[in-house]
Amino acid sequence: MNRTTLSLIAGVAALAAVTGFATLDAPDTSGADTAKAAARLPVERTGLVCPAPSTSDLAETAYTSFTPVTKGAAAKGTAHLTAATEESTDTTGRTDGKDGKDGKTDDKAGKSKEKGGKAAAKPVLAPKAPGTPATGTTSGGTTPAYLGTAEGAYAPGWTLQETTEVAAGTGRGLLGVNCAAPDTEFWFPGASTAADRTDYVHLTNPDDSAAVVDIELYGPDGALQTTVGEGITVPPHASDPILLSTLTAEKQDAVTVHVNVRSGRVGAAVQALDDKLGGDWLAPAGDPAGSLVIPGIPKDAVSVRLVAFAPGNADADLKVQLASSTGLITPAGHETLHVKGKMSASVDLGDVTRGEAGSLVLTPTDDAVPVVAAVRVVRGKGDDQESAFIPATADVGTRASVADNRAKAATLSLTAPTGTAQVKVTSSAGSEGGATASQTYTLKPGTTQDVVPPAPQGLKGTYAITVEHVSGAPVYAARTLLSTDKDTPGFTIQTLPDDRGTVSVPEADENLDVLQR
Repeated sequence: MNRTTLSLIAGVAALAAVTGFATLDAPDTSGADTAKAAARLPVERTGLVCPAPSTSDLAETAYTSFTPVTKGAAAKGTAHLTAATEESTDTTGRTDGKDGKDGKTDDKAGKSKEKGGKAAAKPVLAPKAPGTPATGTTSGGTTPAYLGTAEGAYAPGWTLQETTEVAAGTGRGLLGVNCAAPDTEFWFPGASTAADRTDYVHLTNPDDSAAVVDIELYGPDGALQTTVGEGITVPPHASDPILLSTLTAEKQDAVTVHVNVRSGRVGAAVQALDDKLGGDWLAPAGDPAGSLVIPGIPKDAVSVRLVAFAPGNADADLKVQLASSTGLITPAGHETLHVKGKMSASVDLGDVTRGEAGSLVLTPTDDAVPVVAAVRVVRGKGDDQESAFIPATADVGTRASVADNRAKAATLSLTAPTGTAQVKVTSSAGSEGGATASQTYTLKPGTTQDVVPPAPQGLKGTYAITVEHVSGAPVYAARTLLSTDKDTPGFTIQTLPDDRGTVSVPEADENLDVLQR
C-alpha cells in the first residue's frame, strides 16, 4: 500500500469523524446489488428574489407568502425577507418553528438588528406556518427589492407573490410577479425598446459576492447593437434596474432579452410599462425547447401578440394551435410561424380565443429546433385597456402553487395538450381566517378549462391555490388575477410550473474499492 492510498484512507477517516455518515467497514462483496432506488424528499432550503415593484408614488404593493403542507418536511424551520439595499442579516423578517403559529417576528418590538447592532426596518411580512398565507403591504415608489430564504418546514414549495396596483401614469394597472429563484441564464421574448414602452430588466444579486452579467437584445433582424450591455456588475445583496432603451439606440417592438450571468447568480425579471396599455411583469420564459405551451389566455382578450426566438443558428418552423375548451384548433391565417435563428419573430393573433378559454400550443412542423416564446395579452376597451404577459412554461409536474388569490377575482386555467389528465386543486385557508377546500378536475385531450377555484370556507383575506397532478398527461396552468379596485382597471397572469418542493436523493452504500490500486 503506497503513500497515496494511506493518505486517502486517512482523509476518509477524517470525513467520518466530521460528518458521522461515512464508515470504514468493508463493503459487502456477496454479489447483492447495494444500489437503492432514489427517494423523493422535501427540499431543506429555498431562496427567492422579489424585484423592486415600482417607482410610482401611487403604487400600492402587496406581498403574499405561502408554503404548502408537504409530507415528510421538517417540523421546524425559518423564513425571512431582507431588503436588497441592506446588508445580509439572519433575523430580518424571520419566523421559526417555535413561533410559526402566530407568525410573529423574533423581536418583541417587531424589529431586528443588522450586523453591527443597527436596527433594521420592520419586516414587510412574517411567513406563517405551512398551509396558511401571510401578507404584508408597502406604499409609494421607494420599496426595494427583497431577498427571501426559507429553511426546514417553510422551504418545500415556498411561493412569494408581489402584486402592485398603480392608479395612473405609464404602466398604470395591476402588475404581478412570482418572486423567483436566482439563476445564471434568462430569456425574455416580448420586451420592447419602442417609444411608447419603458421596459426595465431588474437584476437582483442575493449572494455575498458581486455578480457579472451580460445583456443581449435581439430584434426581427438579429442582434441589436448595444453599448453598455456587457460586463454589468451587480453588487452583493443589491438590485439594479436597467432601462433597455439605454442599451441601444434602435427602436424595436419585438425584442428578446437574453440575460447571461458570467459569475455568480441573479434574479431577473422585465418590467414592461406602456403609455396607453398599462403594464406588467414579463417573467422569464421556460428553457428553450422544440415544443412549447403558453397557458391561460383570457377568453375576453381583444389582442394576443406572440413573440418567439430561436437561440441557435438553425431556423425553426412552428405549428400554431389553440387548445380551446373543445379541442385543438388552428387560428385562421396563422397556421405556422417561421423563426429565423437568432432573430425574434412576432405575429398578431387578434382576439384568437373568441370568448372561450384557450392556451397556445407550439410544435415543430419538421425537425425540432429549440425556441423560447411569450405572448402579450390586451383586455378591455378604450382608455380602460390593460396588458399582461404569459411566457411559455413548464408543466405543473407533481405540484405547483400560486399565492395572493382574492375572492371573486381569480381564475385558474388548466390545459392538457397531449392527453386526458386529472388534477386536484386546493384552496388554502385565508390569510386572516377560513378553512381549505379542494376539488378534482378531469381535462380532455387538447383542451383548456377555466375554473373558479373552490372557495375556502369562511374565507378572510387572501388565499393560495395548489394544483397537484393526479394522473394522465402533463398539465399546464396559469392564474389570472383581476384588480379589486374599481378605479384601477387591471389584470395580471402568472404561470404555475412545478414548485420543485422535493428532490431526488439516491440511497447508496459506501464503496472503498476506489482506494485500491
